[in-house]
Amino acid sequence: MKIYADIQSGNCYKIKLLTSLLSIEHEWIHMDILANETLTEDFLKKNKNGKIPLLELDDGRFLSESNAILNYLASNTTLLPNDRFINAKIQQWQFFEQYSHEPFIAVARYIAKYLGLPDDRRADYESKQKGGHKALQVMETQLQETPYLVGNELTTADVSLYGYTHVAHEGGFNLLEYPAIQKWLNRIQAHPKYMGME
Repeated sequence: MKIYADIQSGNCYKIKLLTSLLSIEHEWIHMDILANETLTEDFLKKNKNGKIPLLELDDGRFLSESNAILNYLASNTTLLPNDRFINAKIQQWQFFEQYSHEPFIAVARYIAKYLGLPDDRRADYESKQKGGHKALQVMETQLQETPYLVGNELTTADVSLYGYTHVAHEGGFNLLEYPAIQKWLNRIQAHPKYMGME
């Protein structure tokens, strides 16, 4: 299998982290977003949306959207239990990640880290702070009750949220304000098969 991605992207990195946690063999194909490599005619044949990460299976089929890829790869493993309610709770957190977390924390990080916080984007950057802190507080409240987002075990919900949360400081979010999140980050990083963002 092939994975088209950029490991500095939280949405891509969480796929890399999952493949490490589950020891999944794959070919990692680096894509340069800033050079518009995902907008070439060849890539658009693979994913009409022109985005990464993208999974190419050995039989030639393609799967996009980071959380869909995570759940596909984690199927029938401890990271994605078969229990219907737990599975739905995992998806609940993954929808939260894409709608209430990533649009604020990832965008603020992009403006600060990749664009250098230019004056014409400062208002946009600052507008992301409130929403980002709201998302972190939701996580903090849950993680004060359970060691992982869906109870006592690591799941793809945690992998999904870890991607951008562990680099949230690069978007101006002080994680020292969230002690339960810090402990959660440490738990994930203590996993014997953990790998960091390169």
